[in-house]
Amino acid sequence: MPKPAADSEVVLFTDGACSGNPGPGGWAYILRHPVSGRETSESGAEPDTTNNRMELTAVVEGLRQLKRPTVVELVTDSVYVGTGLSEWMPKWKRQGWQRREKGRFVPVKNEDLWRELDRLAAAHTIRFTHVAGHSGHAENEACDRMAVEAYKQLQLRR
Repeated sequence: MPKPAADSEVVLFTDGACSGNPGPGGWAYILRHPVSGRETSESGAEPDTTNNRMELTAVVEGLRQLKRPTVVELVTDSVYVGTGLSEWMPKWKRQGWQRREKGRFVPVKNEDLWRELDRLAAAHTIRFTHVAGHSGHAENEACDRMAVEAYKQLQLRR
């Protein structure tokens, strides 16, 4: 596992999963405070969603747990989330939450979640670390299992 950045106060591991795309999906996070060893985790599910929405939801729900400005290392297998947060979002905001597609502006997909992520991220310093999905990274695999279990449990209740 990559070591957290030396100045990271917390490490947020996230993952989303979907059975079909769209289809039932789940999200999960593990939030760890390396100095104290404290850790919290949570997962949830939606009946009809996309993998990208679940990836974003995992990050949003994890960041909601932080009660003060924090240096966060975000560890995810989602290039969509990492690139969106570090590169695309500033451009989307300047363009009124629009993106270019085939030479014209169209609304950003998942705008509600991107706006909430933007609001939450503004209070923190977030560094993105990409890990390959299903590559044996312990926390990423744990988040994947929790996310899959969440949507499977949702399907059992329906």
